[in-house]
Amino acid sequence: MTSTVFRRGTLFDGHRYVGPAEVLVESGRVAALAVGDEERLTVPAGAQEVDLGGGLLAPGFVDAHVHAVQGGLERTRCDLSGMSTREEYLVQVDRYARARPDREWILGGGWAMAAFPGGTPSAADLDTVVADRPVLLPNRDHHGAWVNTRALELAGIDRRTPDPPHGRIERDADGRPTGTLHEGAMELVTRLLPPVTEAELDDALAAGQSYLHSLGVTAWQDAIVGAYAGMDDPGPTYRRAAERGLLSAHVVGALWWDRERGVEQVADLVERRAAYTHGRFRATSAKIMQDGVAENATAALGAPYLDRCGHATDNAGHSFLAPSALAEAVGALVEARFQVHVHAIGDRGVREALDAFGATGPDVHDLRHHLAHLQLVHPDDLARFAAVGVAANIQALWACLDDQMVELTLPFLGAERATWQYPFGGLHRAGARLVAGSDWPVSTPDPLAALHVAVNRWALGEPGRGGSEPFLPEQALDLETAMAAATSGSAWVCHRDDAGVVRPGAVADLVVLDRDPFAAPPAEVGEARVVSTWVDGVPVHGG
Repeated sequence: MTSTVFRRGTLFDGHRYVGPAEVLVESGRVAALAVGDEERLTVPAGAQEVDLGGGLLAPGFVDAHVHAVQGGLERTRCDLSGMSTREEYLVQVDRYARARPDREWILGGGWAMAAFPGGTPSAADLDTVVADRPVLLPNRDHHGAWVNTRALELAGIDRRTPDPPHGRIERDADGRPTGTLHEGAMELVTRLLPPVTEAELDDALAAGQSYLHSLGVTAWQDAIVGAYAGMDDPGPTYRRAAERGLLSAHVVGALWWDRERGVEQVADLVERRAAYTHGRFRATSAKIMQDGVAENATAALGAPYLDRCGHATDNAGHSFLAPSALAEAVGALVEARFQVHVHAIGDRGVREALDAFGATGPDVHDLRHHLAHLQLVHPDDLARFAAVGVAANIQALWACLDDQMVELTLPFLGAERATWQYPFGGLHRAGARLVAGSDWPVSTPDPLAALHVAVNRWALGEPGRGGSEPFLPEQALDLETAMAAATSGSAWVCHRDDAGVVRPGAVADLVVLDRDPFAAPPAEVGEARVVSTWVDGVPVHGG
């Protein structure tokens, strides 16, 4: 029997901050705790001792909304996620393309909309570095893509090409495509992409898993398991990793709901659930994308977006499923015993989803449904999460006054509606169950960076201690509540009641931090770093 004792540090147990404690792990589970400065555990002879050095021991973070294979694939391609300006992006694309002269397509992504006027980069810019081969680079939120002229030519996209359903081609004053494709318009190009090989996908999952473990993440819910926006279905990749013993994380897959089909697809989802589920991978959730994003005016709002002069437009965004179709889909999925995971950004999208869940009645099967993102929630709907029994899946990192918020969102919402954004504090006070995710590769999967924003409402690395004002500080969470959302809350939504907590009998999915963020000012929360990450009592990073 393998034993490990964690000493000389403090403990957050998944629900509350305990303070000084020792924890004994035996055979992959927590065996005993001793709380307080004077308490000491009796440990078996030969037990490994981990000196916390005054740092914090906590349950491993659980990411309740992430795209790990997609994120890993971008890390192995032309990765723009670590940069922030047009010039940096072009240098990176040029460098990547020159190093791969035989690559048929230049693929990757991760650019920020705020780096370009109006959030729309141009094909002309890409042509200056790659003109002979097609380039396709989705942005960080994967609701739009930057393409060069060669990609537009291959796809036959010109001024005569109509906007596809649920999509838009960015154009100049004469109607010519300029190089940015929104939502469904991306499919005009992605349908031409060469197939991704099994080996590439396997490497992508390995890269994604390793990166997540380095950030203290021990488990997650993959929010799109299906073919979407040019990305292959990662379900078979997870199945292979689970069969080969290469999946060290515990993963729930959310099977993609094809909005071009109806409830007849439930039978297919049931078959895929059975085919993919193996070992540490369970394809037991279903993902519905109800609307788009605010930055490109596709999130579903209750009233139209404003123009730059503050006047109402005729665009209130997209509900990808009509409310009646959404309710029918949710009902059919519940009957088939799927957890339902809904992307809802705008206040109308959120309300339509709450209405659909409300129509199904109480969650008698304990399926643990959740709504993700929740950028705008009408104040009247805050209490409905608890009433309907749907968890609020928050992406806390976004709740700050970054360039994307200031330049591409606030001007188009208006003063009152802008105050409805990311209402984490209001949801918590109204009794909603909070769970947390990153949406990586849309944004960093670093839970500590997200916790920093959750409690401060300004971004780590910003001059927030004086320069960047907190964004709606009344919606901030205390650190204990935010940590609980990222550990026990997200473990709960992934149906792992013996994870996300540190108590006797729980699985030993743990993270060790180099300091105790509860003992520091809130402004320093994000400065903590991961020392080691453990899954079932075995180190998967550090240790």
